[in-house]
Amino acid sequence: MFQDKQILIDIAKMKMPFGKYKGRYLIDLPEHYIVWYKNKGFPAGKIGKQLELVYELQLNGLEDIVREVKRRY
Repeated sequence: MFQDKQILIDIAKMKMPFGKYKGRYLIDLPEHYIVWYKNKGFPAGKIGKQLELVYELQLNGLEDIVREVKRRY
């Protein structure tokens, strides 16, 4: 359970390291941008896995969970 919590904390704290939205929190990236990555292919590594999770959260309307985590941590 702690690992799942840590994943959410990491996403809540992570900012986009490159591109048009560099410096913006991943959870606050526009949906169209995340969908573009979904169609293009997520980058390799940890950032790609985090963006893919953000996609799933946005797809299911759960991004407020991460925003609440961001407020707490």
